[in-house]
Amino acid sequence: MTQKYILVDTMNLFFRARHTAHRGADLLDKLGLSIHIMLAAANKVAKHEHVDHVVFALEGRNNWRKAFYPPYKKQRAEERAAASEEQIEEDEMYFETLNDLVGFLKTYTNSSVITEDTAEADDVIARWIKLHPDDEHIILSSDSDFQQLISETVTIYNGITKETITLNGTFNDNDKPIIDKKTNLPKQIEDPKWILFEKCMRGDKSDNVFSAYPGVRKKGSKNKVGLLEAFEDRTKKGYAWNNLMLQRWMDHKDSEHKVIDDYERNVKLIDLDAQPDDIKNNVDEAIINTVLTDMLTRKANNQISFQFMKFCGKHDLDKLAQYPESVLTWMTKPYKGDIAKYGTD
Repeated sequence: MTQKYILVDTMNLFFRARHTAHRGADLLDKLGLSIHIMLAAANKVAKHEHVDHVVFALEGRNNWRKAFYPPYKKQRAEERAAASEEQIEEDEMYFETLNDLVGFLKTYTNSSVITEDTAEADDVIARWIKLHPDDEHIILSSDSDFQQLISETVTIYNGITKETITLNGTFNDNDKPIIDKKTNLPKQIEDPKWILFEKCMRGDKSDNVFSAYPGVRKKGSKNKVGLLEAFEDRTKKGYAWNNLMLQRWMDHKDSEHKVIDDYERNVKLIDLDAQPDDIKNNVDEAIINTVLTDMLTRKANNQISFQFMKFCGKHDLDKLAQYPESVLTWMTKPYKGDIAKYGTD
């Protein structure tokens, strides 16, 4: 029987939500708001889509991408090193509160909480989808990296902007198409395969992944191949593909780069189906072990209800506490899929 899952990009939603608080909000208000936005987003989607189970994906501590490509997210470590004492204290409070939320979800609910030490939440979400090919998935995240996964069975709900992104368009919470302010037409994403290809070529500034071909044009000219022409030729790998990929360029340190080498590096970093085989196997094993353990340790509904009200009181989640039945509907739903039949690839 087909199942429907919510896949929560936990850290992404929790930390992005801190920027939605009004200027006068104190730290406790901001912490409560981050919890509220995440749980309210899951609640909205669970209610609207009648989901069968909710999965919270977490970040591992020893990210394989940093070992493979040392510059990966290096600027974030530099930003933390330059942070003020006040910023450091606030970050510590955020991590402490996030850990409290994760502990509550893992200990007292029937939602699945999944982490693998070397992987990111993106890897967990991508592999969950791979292990459940016949099911439907709604990814909760504000990260555009997930657009590469959109398909007939995979959509994204941005809990910050309250937008649902699908192959057929982008919609608001009332299921009305969102109008693009530049074109005055319904907002539509491009082909997910093109989105992935362009990102692998241009890199990802937010993750410190450098471009495979700086300055390359989207559309080529009479004398120069562009990304669109190479993309159209990606299957045959004829003139346009090779003309672009075999180009060479010099960086600011006078080191020479071949486009194809940097492109293949970026594919491994960005394509959520191109992780090394050992990483895929490790994540698959973490997913399978988690859901099998969850199936053996299901929590009683009355226990979840009591602990949820305690958690709301601790973090001043007054709005969620007013309507606990709605949240408890999805928190009490255990995993009922059939992950064992898929195994790993």
